[in-house]
Amino acid sequence: MKLSPESEAIVKATAGVVAEHAEDITKVFYPDMFAAHPELMRVFNKANQAIGEQPKALAASVVAYAVNLIDPDAPDFGPVMRRIAHKHVSLGIRAQEYTIVGHHLLKAVKTVLGDAITPEVGAAWDEVYWLFGTELIAEEAKLYALAGTDPTHPWRKYRVVERFDEGEDVFSLVLSPVEGEAPPHEVGQYVAIAVDLPNGERQPRQYTISSSPRGDLRVTIKRVHGVDGAPEGQVSNWLYDNARPGTILDLSQPAGDLVLDDSTGPLVLVSAGIGITPIAAILDDLSRRQPERTVRLFHADTSHANHALYKHLRRQVEWMSDAKAQNWYEEGAEDAPTIHPARSGFMDLSDIAVPSDCTVFMCGPLEFMRSARRALLDKGVSSERIHYEVFGPDLWAQNPDNAA
Repeated sequence: MKLSPESEAIVKATAGVVAEHAEDITKVFYPDMFAAHPELMRVFNKANQAIGEQPKALAASVVAYAVNLIDPDAPDFGPVMRRIAHKHVSLGIRAQEYTIVGHHLLKAVKTVLGDAITPEVGAAWDEVYWLFGTELIAEEAKLYALAGTDPTHPWRKYRVVERFDEGEDVFSLVLSPVEGEAPPHEVGQYVAIAVDLPNGERQPRQYTISSSPRGDLRVTIKRVHGVDGAPEGQVSNWLYDNARPGTILDLSQPAGDLVLDDSTGPLVLVSAGIGITPIAAILDDLSRRQPERTVRLFHADTSHANHALYKHLRRQVEWMSDAKAQNWYEEGAEDAPTIHPARSGFMDLSDIAVPSDCTVFMCGPLEFMRSARRALLDKGVSSERIHYEVFGPDLWAQNPDNAA
């Protein structure tokens, strides 16, 4: 899609100013929109709003899209667009809600930039937004259609079949549809679970499917405690206290673009903390389909006791003919019963052998993945071969090369 010539000239002249104030604009936009449409809080993560991640992600996305429209040398925005569409589909966002978002976003631009937003400038940025929105709506419609989901009824009832404690504050739920069969999913995808909280609010959260695409779904969840000013995890705590065999939950269709393909080359899996969940799904699938594949599993955690899915992962590594694992624990590494002796402290890949032609999947905190990515690039791994998943708004997707 392209801007009209008139709008392109205006956006080129004003993109720097909008980018400079983008975060301020979104900080005005969200409170204004939620005041007018409180029902939209049912599809937005309140924790991400509270700590500012959602405003930053929206600001970065809109600016990156605008730059893509006016700069032929800008990075391809397609992968970011598809990732956002998957997130939206998992939350049940509908096409008509883009009108509400567009109205309040442009209103916030005018509020923050004042007289600089002439009618012509406003119209140009309105055009940017609707090109952005139209592409997302089309991509989301395709994802709904491929999954056979009615976008007016995006949630499906699942029953908790089993529950397993995986470590301190970490637990797995095995889920089966109340009616029919579970929709197919690809290895590495996630679902959103929406719960009705005691205070009357409804909140969704996204959780990786930590099992392979066979049989019932398994999600592995970490109970989130409020620390350093961050709020308690409303949904994770509710599920920790209430989700037991027989509990009925609302789930989205599977979504996510970080998926395992059918290639056979060396694979490096890098994770930290609860970021082990998509890695567990990948290893579960590979141990069945490609048990001879070369796989290196690198994981960092606070301690062995907190290493979720450890026994499950160990069985899979032992089953495969060329799979090796290395763990790093901040505490008690010397006493951890691991296949290969665990190392103390934070993950350090500097002396770890990695095939230069490997494909890499990473999941964990943003700073952890930046550090791991730098180490892998230093070892000659191509940036195009490094893939990642971020839990929550993706603050890295707009330009990961600058982030590393």
